[in-house]
Amino acid sequence: YANVPWIILNGAEKFAQMGTEKSKGSKVFALAGKINRGGLVEVPMGMSIRELIFSVGGGIPDGKKAKAVQIGGPSGGCIPVQLWDIPIDYESINETGAIMGSGGLVVMDETTCMVDVAKFFLEFTQRESCGKCTFCRIGTMRMLELLEKICDGKGEDGDIEKLEQLSIKIKNTSLCGLGQTAPNPVLTTINYFRDEYEAHIQDKKCPAKVCKQLLTYTVIADNCTGCTLCAIKCPVDAISGEKKQPHIINQDLCTKCGVCYQVCNFDAIKVE
Repeated sequence: YANVPWIILNGAEKFAQMGTEKSKGSKVFALAGKINRGGLVEVPMGMSIRELIFSVGGGIPDGKKAKAVQIGGPSGGCIPVQLWDIPIDYESINETGAIMGSGGLVVMDETTCMVDVAKFFLEFTQRESCGKCTFCRIGTMRMLELLEKICDGKGEDGDIEKLEQLSIKIKNTSLCGLGQTAPNPVLTTINYFRDEYEAHIQDKKCPAKVCKQLLTYTVIADNCTGCTLCAIKCPVDAISGEKKQPHIINQDLCTKCGVCYQVCNFDAIKVE
């Protein structure tokens, strides 16, 4: 509706000069996430995602590599960096499996876990389900449980296929837009980042080092000065060692809180 006064004042023909053949005018996006200049921006339809992120949004902070954008809000989808040259219009965005939606656009870099992202957005849509449609009410819950299991390092062969099957059934049997689009974050992350799901399930590793239960903290003996700071700060006394000697982390006691990594001044803590 914000476009209506401008169109009345300037005319429909002038408005139609912006954009693409089928997607006229401009679009407002809420830029957020791993981006230098976040906030509300209005851009003409047809601009590429890459231009929006780097020219308008100022690129990715701290020299990190761009990875994906989540576009369309919680029910939108993730578009990987290799597709960022597509134009921003309704047809092109839909072809990726995402939706234009509300114009929310969350930028992700190499430190983002795509399985964790899918879980985050599904938590919202599952909570918002009114419960009328069985597959939306129960199916999203089962999907969320599968994603939680995978992020906790308990994923099994076949879990990815279960997520895909549930997603299709939820989309096809839900009456409203929420249920029909709720699986989008899961389907797009599986489609474009299936290797991350497989790493979580088969290797019990989180490539982005986000999922807490899949991390292992160890001491790099050659770097450790035996300052004892990590042992003092460890909340569960999982670190032992003599002063001025390399320390050891007891994996049975370690809760993977990351405090040792944060306080070490000598890059002596390795996270895998």
